[in-house]
Amino acid sequence: MTGAGDISPEERPLHVLNRLAFGPRPGDLDRVRQIGAEAYIQEQLYPNSQVPVPHELAGKVAAYETLRMSPLDLYRRFQEPVMEMRRQNRGADKSVLKNALKQERIKQRIVMREAAEARLLRAIEGPRQLQEVMTAFWFNHFNIFAGKGLDNIWTGSFEETAIRPHTMGSFRALLGATAKHPAMLFYLDNWQNTAPGSEGAKGRFEGINENYARELMELHTLGVGGGYTQADVITLAHILTGWGFTRENPNRRMEAGGFGRFRYGFRRRNMFAPPPPTPDLFYFDASRHDFSSKIFLGRTIEGGGLAEGEHALDILASHPSTARHLSFQLAQFFVADNPPPALVDRMSSQYLATGGDIREVLATMFSSPEFWDPGCYRAKFKSPYQYVISCVRATGIQVRNYRPLYGTMQLLGHRLYGCQTPNGYSNTRDAWLNPDGMMMRLSFATALASGSLPLERPPFEEDGAEPAVVSRSGGGAARVNFDSPDRVDALSHGGPAMDEAAKSAPADADALAHTLGHSFGDNTARAIAAAPERLRAAMILGSPEFMTR
Repeated sequence: MTGAGDISPEERPLHVLNRLAFGPRPGDLDRVRQIGAEAYIQEQLYPNSQVPVPHELAGKVAAYETLRMSPLDLYRRFQEPVMEMRRQNRGADKSVLKNALKQERIKQRIVMREAAEARLLRAIEGPRQLQEVMTAFWFNHFNIFAGKGLDNIWTGSFEETAIRPHTMGSFRALLGATAKHPAMLFYLDNWQNTAPGSEGAKGRFEGINENYARELMELHTLGVGGGYTQADVITLAHILTGWGFTRENPNRRMEAGGFGRFRYGFRRRNMFAPPPPTPDLFYFDASRHDFSSKIFLGRTIEGGGLAEGEHALDILASHPSTARHLSFQLAQFFVADNPPPALVDRMSSQYLATGGDIREVLATMFSSPEFWDPGCYRAKFKSPYQYVISCVRATGIQVRNYRPLYGTMQLLGHRLYGCQTPNGYSNTRDAWLNPDGMMMRLSFATALASGSLPLERPPFEEDGAEPAVVSRSGGGAARVNFDSPDRVDALSHGGPAMDEAAKSAPADADALAHTLGHSFGDNTARAIAAAPERLRAAMILGSPEFMTR
């Protein structure tokens, strides 16, 4: 690969580390200078063959048991006890039921905690940085909200099995994996999507639900203005009728065999036992499907059950509008908030020529003159997620307790797995550059640089969490309660100081500046030099240069 453009040789290593990675860790910049920016890009594009994962990191990831559990196993372990508790307390006072459910709900928290910690662990320590960046990108593209019902136990599985394996592979494979995962089927309600008048149209399954079909075209593939109509949305919803999942039904257990523990969807009742569920739980219920022939995006799809949906996904994945929409999204994320149209055109052509090969599209972008244009250098404002991770990477702090990190992200408006709308979080400057956000970033930078965050101590227990402290400029301390991985509450100012034993070592300003290549403007460099030594690291992390990538 040959890099075009005019970014200086001194700036190129930091540029690729800020775009293909979550910023440099100590030693990263020196290494990229040694091997060259283009060689680093090649490594990151082919991580499985060129970037080994350290055994220590692999062991840490493997310790997160719920990441290895199938949707079926997650349901059995974490949801069935909740249903059993409800059944045992049916008819009881609401307060009795609430207390009975409390402990089971607390147990469920481990699923999202492990998903969040594993994501942050790999983003901070992992050498396969582009894979981590792309995992976050595609999860945001196919966003689901972990706070909706059963997605509190399936979101981690969605990222681990539907997103992560396909980050730089075939977009069609990625699209299919997300379409069939129960987390997506539940989040956008396709598990309820039923042909009117069909055998299975009863109870909650009483008609067409267009939610997933609409977002599948508007957000996941064609994009707004991609050439589809409301009639196409309705048709696609009919094509996807019956796409759902099996769910365990404790009321219909069998003493032998076990197949009676499951039923179709949620309310389906059959005279015969449903088939045994697969670990991924995906199930096509023919009794709720519209088998008529359909016209979708001007093409005829013959009634054929499950195959109709696969055909529709083929059409969507190979559509020129999808190529353009995805190319624009990638270029906006990696190049500029308003990406050059010529670059988007070339990326779209490469997508179509390679059958939707994500890696080839990325390679086209990374070798483009637009990517290496001086106007692109530090042109992207970091999202809260990117900012927090880049701070920790730059300081080299070893993290054992991740709650202050994802708690800070939530306070900054970027709750991990917490975007309620299917369009995900914005990655543009206008979305994140505001006075309140900047004050919170500076507070975090000060707390991190001074060692005031309890990142290196063992995580506290779920039910007895002590507050982490984020100092605020011009005031006391803001106590932040991290008693739950899915809830962070900013409490009153002026809380008690953190125990000294809980603090991390302060960041070394000189080492931090070296990690970042001393790449500061004259005004920032003078301000850092003039500041008291104890504040210099915080000023680096709070500098305008560090806020951008």
